[in-house]
Amino acid sequence: MELITQENLDKTRRWLRAILVIGMILLILFIIFIAGLITYGKAKGPPPLAVPQTTIFYAQDGKTIIGESIHNGENRYWMPLSEISQEVIEATISIEDRKFYNHYGFDVKRIVGAIIADIKAMAKVQGASTISQQYARNLFLEHDKTWKRKFDEALYTVRLETNYNKDEILEGYLNTIYYGHGAYGIEAAANYYFNKHAKDLTLEEAAMLAGIPKAPSYYSPFNDEQKAKTRQKIVLQSMENNNLITEAEVNKAFETPLQFNTDHDITHKQIAPYFQDAVKLALKDVVKLDERTIELGGLRVYTTLDPTAQEIAETNIANIINPKSEIQVALMSMEPKTGKVRALVGGRDYIKSPFNRVTQAERMPGSTFKPFLFYAALENGFTPSTKMRSEPMNFPYDEGRAVYRPDNYNNYYANDFITMAQALALSDNIYAVKTHMFLGVNKLVETAKQLGITSDLTAVPSLALGTSSVKMMDMVKAYGMIANGGISVTPIFIEKVVNHKGEVIYRSKREKEQVLDPALAFVTAHLMTGMFDKKLNSYTSVTGQSIANGLTRLYAGKSGTTKTDSWMIGFTPQLVTGVWIGYDRDETIDIVAERAYAKRIWAKYMEEALQDKPFVGFKPPKGVVPAYVDPANGLLATSDCKNARLTYFVEGTEPTEYCSVHLPNGEEKHEEKEGLEEQPDKGWFERIFKWW
Repeated sequence: MELITQENLDKTRRWLRAILVIGMILLILFIIFIAGLITYGKAKGPPPLAVPQTTIFYAQDGKTIIGESIHNGENRYWMPLSEISQEVIEATISIEDRKFYNHYGFDVKRIVGAIIADIKAMAKVQGASTISQQYARNLFLEHDKTWKRKFDEALYTVRLETNYNKDEILEGYLNTIYYGHGAYGIEAAANYYFNKHAKDLTLEEAAMLAGIPKAPSYYSPFNDEQKAKTRQKIVLQSMENNNLITEAEVNKAFETPLQFNTDHDITHKQIAPYFQDAVKLALKDVVKLDERTIELGGLRVYTTLDPTAQEIAETNIANIINPKSEIQVALMSMEPKTGKVRALVGGRDYIKSPFNRVTQAERMPGSTFKPFLFYAALENGFTPSTKMRSEPMNFPYDEGRAVYRPDNYNNYYANDFITMAQALALSDNIYAVKTHMFLGVNKLVETAKQLGITSDLTAVPSLALGTSSVKMMDMVKAYGMIANGGISVTPIFIEKVVNHKGEVIYRSKREKEQVLDPALAFVTAHLMTGMFDKKLNSYTSVTGQSIANGLTRLYAGKSGTTKTDSWMIGFTPQLVTGVWIGYDRDETIDIVAERAYAKRIWAKYMEEALQDKPFVGFKPPKGVVPAYVDPANGLLATSDCKNARLTYFVEGTEPTEYCSVHLPNGEEKHEEKEGLEEQPDKGWFERIFKWW
């Protein structure tokens, strides 16, 4: 046996002192660490616990609820702990965190046990999150599996534990945990699964619900009742292990049949589901709310939707489109002066296809692109009376390496000179492409971007006929700018957002910017009224002739048709609306009746939506002058011109030459403008024009 020498004793003492010093240092560091955590938690203050209730969307009247929630029927209600059955509380603590009342947010023994189990299995097999940690994750964080998320979760857990007592944390957890099928919180779950309040849940019901949050899609009794029953048994046994119930109570609860609620299988029709999706997007992109805030904020979102206008849109779409057809539709209607979107339809059946064809799809606009071209032409010296010859012709481009040969609809050509006013009313493609080439192919791209078109545009001759795909929202916005005298219009879906405390956290603001020349915008709008005026009929019908007789007020608009798309966009000072018709898979529109859908839907919608609104005319801005002209040649009309049409020009560009075509014996006669007021019947168009 080795003798214990003084030297060995001294060495042992030195080691013990070193260990004691290291231990003391570690203890001090641990105390400092704990104190630091507590200080951090107190300094950051208490994080908000409550999700008062489901986020709700309101229509423009502030009363009509257009959606119960923003996430596919998710429902959340906040119930105090006293309104939750004791069985639920005990079942939840037993299965999720049996030492909940005895730790400070982290169960160290459980964490170590989980680490050992995971190492043995070489996989993630056991969780160690406490109720506090789960609550922190549910309230504030995304469910991604990163170290940053885990670190943030730990900090939120510290804040919870240092600022709230255990009952407050448990109450928050039970009100925010997900139970599947869109039910967040125990009250929503009790209602969804058993059609009762959380305070009325029995032991067997409480055990069933407490087992679901581990994997809602896996343990939901509506998805797999056998797995749900197995999980229920585990919950009951954990309660027995915690001495909360007896073995007999376990068996009785497990064997008691559960009466599930099946009423939720009857789904209620949501109002304007595509509009609601646009609101959700605006909450993220405009209001700048993150998804967790939107999901858990208990918000009251006051939208711009007009339920009456929305119903008119949906009803006319359903009545006009053949129910057996697979053709799709998009409609957007907004106020030109405010940008407030009053109706939106993104497709024929949201359940079958939630793809929003107003905000997401890009389609060729066809001739609805021509008003942008003619605005650019007016900006560069053209007038409504500018004449060019319409006849079949080729247009070389790309330095002569390519040739473009456009066709008019049904191959109808004037084979003569026509005015710009006629060209737009008749949708003459030759006139449009000639204008486009004269201005230079890049000019239309610049003008379209100025009007708010965000899609990529190809600067080629065919762009004049709308061959680059665009979004409907952009097109309606651009037409709204023309209707608004050239002032920019941004579509608005949200008036204001109120948080669960009743505080207004967002209110829409209208920012005015004069983008277009107001005089040129007005003249362009007036040109767009021509599609409904038969006086501009020359070699073929005006494009709005099929619906003109059903219109009771003055509209400006333009239709457009390609092989795959049919459009109609038009406006009054109060409302601008666009309608698109087409197939999702680029099928051609071969049925004549389907090509007429867009115009018919637009006309019926506008007439009914404005039925109770006053007749409001566009007010000509400074720098615009009226003149009666002969539509056939754009010259000033005389009393002998029976078809004289009131036309607006930018001051200084109005015609000065009088029409002599209709004079008796071919004599030229010059009349003063005052004499034009005594012309014979001017027709419905001019009578309506008194509002301009």
